[in-house]
Amino acid sequence: MTAKLSPTQAIDKATELYNAAVGRLRAALEAFVTRGETPDPQARLRGDFCYPELRLAYDPHGPVPPLSRAFAKLSEAGLYVSTITQPAFFRGYFLEQLEQICADFDVHLDVVSSKSEIPYPYVLEHASSIDAEALPPAEFARWFPTPRLELIGDEVIDAEIQDGGFFNTDGVRPLALFDGPRIDFSLQRLKHYTGTPFEHVQRYILFTNYHRYVDHFVEWSIERLKQPGPYTKLSAPGGIVIDAKTKDGAAKVNDGPWRKHQMPAYHLMTDDSRSGITLVNIGVGPSNAKTITDHLAVLRPECWIMVGHCGGLRHSQRIGDYVLAHAYLRDDHVLDAVLPRDIPVPPIAEVQVALQEAAEKVTGEEGDSLKQRLRTGTVVTTDDRNWELRFTDSAKRFNKSRAIAIDMESATIAANGYRMRVPYGVLLCVSDKPLHGEIKLAGAANRFYERAIGEHIRIGIETLESLARAGGDALHSRKLRSFYEPPFR
Repeated sequence: MTAKLSPTQAIDKATELYNAAVGRLRAALEAFVTRGETPDPQARLRGDFCYPELRLAYDPHGPVPPLSRAFAKLSEAGLYVSTITQPAFFRGYFLEQLEQICADFDVHLDVVSSKSEIPYPYVLEHASSIDAEALPPAEFARWFPTPRLELIGDEVIDAEIQDGGFFNTDGVRPLALFDGPRIDFSLQRLKHYTGTPFEHVQRYILFTNYHRYVDHFVEWSIERLKQPGPYTKLSAPGGIVIDAKTKDGAAKVNDGPWRKHQMPAYHLMTDDSRSGITLVNIGVGPSNAKTITDHLAVLRPECWIMVGHCGGLRHSQRIGDYVLAHAYLRDDHVLDAVLPRDIPVPPIAEVQVALQEAAEKVTGEEGDSLKQRLRTGTVVTTDDRNWELRFTDSAKRFNKSRAIAIDMESATIAANGYRMRVPYGVLLCVSDKPLHGEIKLAGAANRFYERAIGEHIRIGIETLESLARAGGDALHSRKLRSFYEPPFR
């Protein structure tokens, strides 16, 4: 067995191996494009282009300590491994996990070169001397590793590795929920969908489904940058970065190329680059909600919450009232194959409390006064925007669920948070009451937007700021963890 490494030494070695592999791959690509030199066939046989693999061996002499925390713990002896990518970017996350594990368990850490190759497209963007379009993709694929979809999946997330319990066929346990190829796949998708670097995504995430919320977030962020506090920059699609000294910041963001991106993101960044707030306009529908959360999950955010609009289903509700979701009727269907609808999606107490306390603070109302505006209950999430046209078929189901609101994203956001072990919450604003004759008309909708959106997004911001002040560990409930769970959060 090789010498035992400390957490810092392990991540240093992983970074060294990763940078060397990327450097070799980039140099081979440049030689191929600029000089027509094909790579040495022995290079791939030697593993010159492979991800580093972090290995953690645990062989206790007695019973395994029954720690109560939700992550950074081991439940059984064995060898835990994971390929890793971008170790410099994920350094803080890796050290957080490893330092806690090493403090409580006698483990042996090592880092080696894996057999999993880094696909060539993932290094091209940082190679300024390489024209990625100089040759057709098939020519690159003849000589260099390509993304292999059969090796990218969520089998660990969905507990599908069950041969011999939690072991895979090699008798090795996963160390993390996501491996290197899966993470790299998502990092590329995030840049494509959001129009911003994945490095700018913050650990506290807001989702919305209307661009008007973006306008308020940008305006608030720019004012906040001028005040003392943790925020230093606002990153927007198209490489636009605003700081306290930027003139006409809101206009620069609004005039930027955000319209080119399906789900534009805006990152209010802090000094440590990760403890701020990211807002993503996911648009309308459960497909978008699943897509973006599938990819954001690899960044291991502390929390994500949804602030969007809904249809009120109760006569007593008024336009502009709030709905704090504590249960979901999942008629969105996009996750049925991996998280059946009979699996409950529980509320996360810390997030629920933070949302209600933020509503009290921002609205200035409390007690019975707040109860008149904020109602807790079940939200229906549907995949049919014209659900009203088949309400007769749905009425009995809605009634049995005791639902108080309907939308198209909330249950997907919550269910994929549950599935991906990311704490979640939903606070919606009633924009119409179709069952009670109050449909969304253009004039009324505009008046509602002007009055309600600023307050609503401010509640979302205050919620995430309060959770950040409390610290991330308190959020990570054991209710999100399965029987056999990888050690890393």
